[in-house]
Amino acid sequence: MSIKKLFSLILYLILILIPLLIGATEKKSNSPNASEKKDVMIITLDGVINPVAAEYISKSIKKASEKKAEVLIIELDTPGGLDTSMRSIVKDIKGSEVPIVVYVAPSGSRAASAGVFITMAANIAAMAPGTNIGAAHPVAIGERMDNAAAEKAVNDAVAFIKSIAEHHGRNAKWAEDAVRKSVSATETEALKNNVIDLIADNIQDLLNKINGKKVRVANIEKVINTSNVIITKDEMGIRHRILNFISDPNVAYLLMLIGFYGIFFELTNPGAIFPGVIGGICLILAFYAFQTLPVNYAGLLLILIGIILFILEVKVMSYGMLTIGGIFSLVLGSLMLYDSPLPFMRLSLAVVIPSALVTALFFAITFRLAYRAYKRKPVTGQEGLIGLEGVAKTDITPNEGMVFIHGEYWIAYSDVVIHKDEKVVVEEVRGLKVKVKKALLS
Repeated sequence: MSIKKLFSLILYLILILIPLLIGATEKKSNSPNASEKKDVMIITLDGVINPVAAEYISKSIKKASEKKAEVLIIELDTPGGLDTSMRSIVKDIKGSEVPIVVYVAPSGSRAASAGVFITMAANIAAMAPGTNIGAAHPVAIGERMDNAAAEKAVNDAVAFIKSIAEHHGRNAKWAEDAVRKSVSATETEALKNNVIDLIADNIQDLLNKINGKKVRVANIEKVINTSNVIITKDEMGIRHRILNFISDPNVAYLLMLIGFYGIFFELTNPGAIFPGVIGGICLILAFYAFQTLPVNYAGLLLILIGIILFILEVKVMSYGMLTIGGIFSLVLGSLMLYDSPLPFMRLSLAVVIPSALVTALFFAITFRLAYRAYKRKPVTGQEGLIGLEGVAKTDITPNEGMVFIHGEYWIAYSDVVIHKDEKVVVEEVRGLKVKVKKALLS
């Protein structure tokens, strides 16, 4: 074979093999085994549905979208919460570009009230064994509703949850009963009634069961692939933890009382600075928390009246009646402070009673000390000379004389003549002169 024919054969083989190699490379790069692993983000929501929870979920959904996560799992355990926060979360779930899985877990958890809406709004709703869902009847938060207003609120909630259920092909009738009749269901009952999609023992079991499921996100059908993923947990940050902590009714109440203590102490002791700063910070934090809580302003007014009664007890001789009235007003106002039938939105008696007693004791001791200091005779300056005894160093007439008082010599005068070496008492101070009288013999 000539060199020309050999070269032509090699060139021919190269032209044939190059497309085959390119095709094999593309096929390999597109295969699941060669692709980069995708993230599965997991967040945990354990507590009341409030603005802090809504912000936390919203930011987590945005983060999952930015990372192009395969799926976002919300591990949920909630007794319910605010309607506005729940609707904000449902809105974010519906607008998510990443499939959302709400997983009521671990065992013993629940998705009650607002949690029902959030669970049913997910692309995939799952529950762990030993959990329950339901009791989504709306209640008045912060105000009393008459029958007409209550019926409107129920009808609005029913329409909202039915639209959520129908959108995901879930049991709209059960959803309506959860709102109107406060029905609940275990995980097996929820699965049987098409309220949820599956029951999973744990996160790994959940990932195995949702693998290959078809969901619709952002008007696009997507097949979830969890066979080759990296699990990452998006923990609640320190800011959200702090805000969530102070949103607790008991914590907000204590912050308010500490705020009153600090401001009061600063007013009675000007220049202390530290109590005033702490008091101001605590009051601001308490008022932030009050935005997320059903505050009854009649209760807040009773608390203020109770504090005023404690203050008056020091100046008015009431033989303890003002203190008793202050304690009664503070306790009653504390119990009325949050107007909600929900137990997690009310104050605990274990917090109210000790707080009332400590407040009464604090104001009684502090004001009594301050009042005594106010009434105490001055011991420095010219005012401190009045009432002091001294000795006449010369004869003292209505016009002039000299006395020795408190280690100092003073020009003195008197209405009557006082002889040298007699003991005198200061009656009045006028500039650099003192008016004296004879000291009574003991």
